[in-house]
Formats: sequence, structure tokens, C-alpha cells
Amino acid sequence: MVSKQTVLDLLDKGLDYHQIAARTGISAGTAYLIATGMPADGGDSYTQEMRQRPGAFQSRSQLLVHQAEENPTTKPEVGEWIKERLAADTQMRAAGQTATHG
Repeated sequence: MVSKQTVLDLLDKGLDYHQIAARTGISAGTAYLIATGMPADGGDSYTQEMRQRPGAFQSRSQLLVHQAEENPTTKPEVGEWIKERLAADTQMRAAGQTATHG
């Protein structure tokens, strides 16, 4: 198993977690867990004190676990789904009309 000191030393040498993962044979999220004691997918559940640990990100550590971000609004089927939902929600449409014309 890769040690905490190994991961921190590699970070100090300028490697990022993905490079550390490739070098050590563990995932980037596991390297983050080893270095910080915090799972990378912890979201906003960490205190500011925890975020001060060596190797910890201030935010967005989830990218080590869920790398593939995409904007779903660029997919035509998402736009169609939104249009269908809007058309079906008469109460929200009425509220929107009141807000813009009220």
C-alpha cells in the first residue's frame, strides 16, 4: 500500500493526484484519501480546518472520483425534456407569468 508520506512527497515534487495515481497504481481518489484522510467525494461536508490538511483541495475534490463533467444542456434530448416539463407544469408557467407581468 502506498503511504501517506509517499503521496505527500510526490505532491511536493509537483505531481497532481492523477499523475500520482499513474505512478503508484492506485486511483486518484485513493491517493487523495491516503494523503488527507478524507474521501475525495466528500463534497461540502468538510470543515475549513479539514481543508487545511496537506494535500487537501479547497473545493472540487469530487473531480478525482467523477472526472467526466459535461454540460447536459448541450444534448438535444435534454432540451426537449425541459420543454416537455415546462409545458406540463401549468402552475409554474402561471407563476412565471405573474412574476414577469405582476
